[in-house]
Amino acid sequence: MKNLLINSQKLTHLVTKQSVAKKLTKLTLTSALLSVMALSSGCSLFSVYKIDIPQGTPITQKQAKRVQVGMSQAQVLYLLGNPAFKDTIEANRWDYIYDYEAGTVGKREHKPNVHNAQQHLVVYFANGKVSRIQGLKSLPVK
Repeated sequence: MKNLLINSQKLTHLVTKQSVAKKLTKLTLTSALLSVMALSSGCSLFSVYKIDIPQGTPITQKQAKRVQVGMSQAQVLYLLGNPAFKDTIEANRWDYIYDYEAGTVGKREHKPNVHNAQQHLVVYFANGKVSRIQGLKSLPVK
């Protein structure tokens, strides 16, 4: 009878060890699966790479000051590039607007965001020649 009791205790001990091992394995797999799901769903401590989003033509005050009253549209196009838009109602007006949203690289280089047409240069023409320039002060110095 004593042998039976000892064998029974060994069996119980063995079963308990196996169930604990199964529970630990199950717990490890569950935590690994949850970690993978959290990382892949964007809920992680690691940030995702974001691109810089420039829209329009970046123009400095130095570039804009090269445009003089009396220049032709072709000369302005050569100096500043294509405007962001040419007004169809007022064809003698070219708008150069620049917006910028800093992504990963821009934030690393501490570039400021530019929103809501903070940098807005307007060139007016009369008879194909520059008649006036507006918005020089909204442009960055360099």
